[in-house]
Amino acid sequence: MPKSRTSYVCTECGAESTQWFGKCPACGTYNSLEEQILPQGTSHDRRTGWQGTTQPNGKSSANTPPKPRMSLKFSQITEKQQERWSSGYGELNRVLGGGVVPGSLVLIGGDPGIGKSTLLLQVANRLAMDYRILYVSAEESGQQVKLRASRLGVGIALTADGDSEEKSADPGEPVEPNLYVLPETDLEQIIRELESLKPNLAVIDSIQTIYLPTMASAPGSVAQVRECTSALMRLAKSEDITLLIVGHVTKEGAIAGPRVLEHLVDTVLYFEGDRFASHRLLRSVKNRFGATHEIGIFEMIDRGLREVANPSELFLGNRDEAAPGTAIVVACEGTRPLVVELQALVSPTSYASPRRSTTGVDYNRLLQILAVLEKRVGIPLSKLDAYVASAGGLNVEEPAVDLGIAIAVVASFRDRIVDSRTVLIGEVGLGGQVRAVSQMELRLKEAAKLGFKRAIVPKGQKFPEDLGLEIIPVSKVLDAIVAAIPAQPRFGSNDLDSDEAETDPDEF
Repeated sequence: MPKSRTSYVCTECGAESTQWFGKCPACGTYNSLEEQILPQGTSHDRRTGWQGTTQPNGKSSANTPPKPRMSLKFSQITEKQQERWSSGYGELNRVLGGGVVPGSLVLIGGDPGIGKSTLLLQVANRLAMDYRILYVSAEESGQQVKLRASRLGVGIALTADGDSEEKSADPGEPVEPNLYVLPETDLEQIIRELESLKPNLAVIDSIQTIYLPTMASAPGSVAQVRECTSALMRLAKSEDITLLIVGHVTKEGAIAGPRVLEHLVDTVLYFEGDRFASHRLLRSVKNRFGATHEIGIFEMIDRGLREVANPSELFLGNRDEAAPGTAIVVACEGTRPLVVELQALVSPTSYASPRRSTTGVDYNRLLQILAVLEKRVGIPLSKLDAYVASAGGLNVEEPAVDLGIAIAVVASFRDRIVDSRTVLIGEVGLGGQVRAVSQMELRLKEAAKLGFKRAIVPKGQKFPEDLGLEIIPVSKVLDAIVAAIPAQPRFGSNDLDSDEAETDPDEF
């Protein structure tokens, strides 16, 4: 009987150690080493790649004679047109880079109850009209999956427009999608089912609940997650099976388990959303087949998730009633421009040191902009509280929204109203200058499409001339303030004289 050995594995980084330490020698995390008892001759000692080659201990012997050369030049590699499947959802296709790539591994993470299983079940149902799909439910029984599927309209035929509809080609023979459900947590049983059924796509829900019986560690541990993912990856690459894997997240929002889990897969998607709001954001943070940081927007309704046709309407807020301290910016998530309303509030502080708070905006960028406004523009903000938030809860942390934040803060400080038909695009430098940003043409086209009339942009930025927008180039923050906040009475003042209504040039 092979002798077992003891190893200590870090739950944060996956590093192995022969003895226990209170602090991980690799990542420095305290109390993260877990004991793993492994028999000799397991997959840790003999590592097999998905190509099928086996090497003892992952190293080649020095006494082994050299084999014929197998490396190739690029000219010797045959090009293959990359095929993609439509998932049935345009937002998901956008995030994936154009559709589902056969044989790829896609990891989807998110908070509990955010809609990961709902989305994958709906996608599996639509793909099952043309392909063979296997849904592996490791967290729910078959009855639980069927109950949720009945609520979502999954398991029945789809009409041409994508809406579910119970129909049949023959009254005696109902037509249903080619969708199979497997409630199982044993990895060996799952692999046997994959090899027998040979589906085009399989959903694993979730990777933290699947275990390998030959390993003594508990499901969800570092060793189990690593070995299960590696085994599924080898099978997917060799059999050309697309895998959609659900991953739990920690309280910090990262994928639970070792970091190697994100390294093994081809695409990593995060499902984000506020539990008080109905919309959900699907964000790409890694994609070997497309652009990263793309987002797709869905809305949770009683029959599952629905795509949002015009996401800019979600983040514009209520523009019917004018309010001081608001500014409109155009943020870019990947290749998608989004028009977002920024709100700022500046008020006298009640504490020894003023408070700064942000929602959806980078906190450090706000501190930098406040310092620039006080030093370069002359607005005394050191003894005032400052609050900045984005409408709709979207995170807009790129530098292109700096100018919008600065204008919103100044408008709130002076109780002025920024023209609701004006968009602000630009990065604010430490010297008070407005710097150029990328994808200016995309941003201006999106603003023009939504009916905006003016755009304040950095001076020297190139853009098309036939956009239907009045372009105001500025080089300094002070010039942008003068252009964005014209002479007007303070908000709420109705009985001011005309002389008082004019803006003092020395005011800024």
